[in-house]
Amino acid sequence: MPLRPAFDAEQRAWLKEHPVLRVGLIQQAPWVLRGQNRQLTGANVELMQRLLEGMGVAPDWRLYPNLEALERAASAGEVDLAPGLQQTPAGLRIWHYSMPYLRVPHLVVGERSGNGAVDLDQLPLEQMVALRSPSQAAEYLERTHTNLRLRATSSERSALLLVLNQEVSYAVLDEASLSLLLRESRFSSLSIVGDIGLPQLLRLATRRDQALLSGIVDQTLKTLPARELEELRDTWMPLRYPQSTDFVGFWKTLALFFGLLLMLGATALYRQRQQTRLLERGLLGARGELDRHQQAAEALRLSQFSIDHSTVGILWVNWDSHLRYANRAAERMLGYAPGELVDKPLSQLEPGLHMDRWLNLWKRVREQDEGSPSFEVDCLRADGSRMPADVSLSFLRYRQAEYLVVFLSDVTERRRARAALEESEARFKGIAGNVPGLVFRLERAGPGAVVNFAYISEASQEMVGWPAQELQREERGIRSLVHPQDLSSYLNSQTLALEGESDWYWQGRILTAEQEMLWADIRTTARPLGNGRVVWDGILWDITENKLAELALADSRARLRELSAHLESVREEEKARIAREVHDELGQVLTVLKLETAMCELVCAGQMPELDERLASMKRLIAQLFQLVRDVATALRPPILDAGIASAIEWQVRRFEERTQIPCLVEVPEHLPHLPDAQAIGMFRILQEALTNVMRHAGAHSVEVRLWQEGGSLCLSVVDDGKGFDPALRKPGQSFGLVGMQERMLMLGGQLQIDSQPGEGTTLCARINLEEEIAA
Repeated sequence: MPLRPAFDAEQRAWLKEHPVLRVGLIQQAPWVLRGQNRQLTGANVELMQRLLEGMGVAPDWRLYPNLEALERAASAGEVDLAPGLQQTPAGLRIWHYSMPYLRVPHLVVGERSGNGAVDLDQLPLEQMVALRSPSQAAEYLERTHTNLRLRATSSERSALLLVLNQEVSYAVLDEASLSLLLRESRFSSLSIVGDIGLPQLLRLATRRDQALLSGIVDQTLKTLPARELEELRDTWMPLRYPQSTDFVGFWKTLALFFGLLLMLGATALYRQRQQTRLLERGLLGARGELDRHQQAAEALRLSQFSIDHSTVGILWVNWDSHLRYANRAAERMLGYAPGELVDKPLSQLEPGLHMDRWLNLWKRVREQDEGSPSFEVDCLRADGSRMPADVSLSFLRYRQAEYLVVFLSDVTERRRARAALEESEARFKGIAGNVPGLVFRLERAGPGAVVNFAYISEASQEMVGWPAQELQREERGIRSLVHPQDLSSYLNSQTLALEGESDWYWQGRILTAEQEMLWADIRTTARPLGNGRVVWDGILWDITENKLAELALADSRARLRELSAHLESVREEEKARIAREVHDELGQVLTVLKLETAMCELVCAGQMPELDERLASMKRLIAQLFQLVRDVATALRPPILDAGIASAIEWQVRRFEERTQIPCLVEVPEHLPHLPDAQAIGMFRILQEALTNVMRHAGAHSVEVRLWQEGGSLCLSVVDDGKGFDPALRKPGQSFGLVGMQERMLMLGGQLQIDSQPGEGTTLCARINLEEEIAA
């Protein structure tokens, strides 16, 4: 079927002006190959031919030996677009990347055995893993699996040869390279035994200076059916992934073989004697089976009819967010014709669901153990209108495919009912219940009229020692009970409520008839009755016991915070002492041990191969211990703190950028006064915790860290462009990092502010007051 992207007038005009596009290709199998007639073939070539046909332009193929040559050509303006690239921080300066269209995993390959799938985290030290280095997979395994013994090779073929020669236990290759090498007969004994969890997300890249072409590519790519990408993968990367039956042990296979022989012999003897009876039974069974098939077919038609006429819409979505199935209920809800929803991306129903967010949602639902997540969204119908829907997600495996099942329920009426309920609750908000306290009503007859106490409950006698009639006098009222020191706040809050015809809240001290001081809480609800008439229904609570407990709790918290600050200071001092001892004492011992090992190697080198191997192993272990000592000392107290908080922050941000590959922008002042150790360490620990949260939860593409001095305060801000969150919806027990940062700032006498909205990133700002001599 021809692709029909929905280009606007400006895009069609641009394509008409550019009938030929220069396509940059990296010549590497199976992506780009030259056939016997010198014609270009390969996965990327077929993909680009399909997309360029949809655009209505012709290709001008440009071949390059590697990515560096391609990027130089793009910088020089010799290439318009290129397929099959991965998004990198450096590449963002040259290319504009499309959404991923293909995931190429990195697979673990080894000899066939009955041990099951390989867990890299549990791999013993005597087993080595070979892979091409430098490569993305090598950097990933060195960073995430420190227990592995890696052996670098110059190519994927060399890694497989090392496995065949039993020099290493396993090799790591990407799916594209493995599909070519496994076609060779000498590698037929190898099989896939695992996945390292690092897929290559392949994208289409256009030059940064051609924004219009980027939009054209995105529009064309959206119209490409997902089944064509699956056929492209099956054509150029045909692999058979291991099934659970591939790992059956030899002993079990042998036992099954002999058991099968015995069964075949017994069955042959039995069938000779019972052939006639079996034929008769077979005929009856065939008739019964035919009846069952007819019943099953009827039940299937009935089930399909029930699903199509259900009030719940059902969608099957593939990993690439394209729809594979939609029942008639979903089509009617969204206003589409039968079959029109198939192969459409889910972002057409929810425009805010971009590919990265969809993959995160896919992963979260796939790993969900209990229940299925549900939420409420506004779906986009075919006519452009919005339909509020309750969405529930469930993960489904069907044969060899995986889907996310989306259940849609139209909640338009529920929203209307909810709005009506909220309005009803607001109307009856002033009705008081049978609760202890002083219930009263204030009334105003019209604009500018005097506000009177229309009602005060008889509980006033028991609560404050005055009868209701006494308090209802115009010169008395509740204000006559207010403590003189709190009278000003009482009158101000009452005046604001009366002038604004709004609810009235006040909390303060009152005096009873016996001059006993009580803490009181006043809460009223305003109900405008029209023509300037307003009624305030309220209640005065005796909160003395709770208030005294609150004041005692505040005092206790202040003392606990002082104790926590002291303990934090002692812990940081202990960390610094341990770091010095680990670095100095262990460093000296390891240095002597390294010298002794070197002396042994000089004396015994070449005499005993086993001894040489042991000495080499000892040298590797000593080097690992050196690195471990440095890492432990740095984790306890980074030495860079002695150079000042600005240098420490810049060092920590660069380490985070190297570890996560997330581009970071850091801005620190050149001249900053020296901070006390407690403040410097506190700001540094807050930065560490903030960056850890970005790495674990934000899903950010970039981070900005800024340190500046503002008057007598020092400010630190960490801004990311991740998925964000609602700070008001933090669940208890799931935000200890944020609580720890807030407590640390309170101990330092500072403030911590967190601004975030779902889908709009997060901004964290920490501010501490500098000491007077430092600020000056």
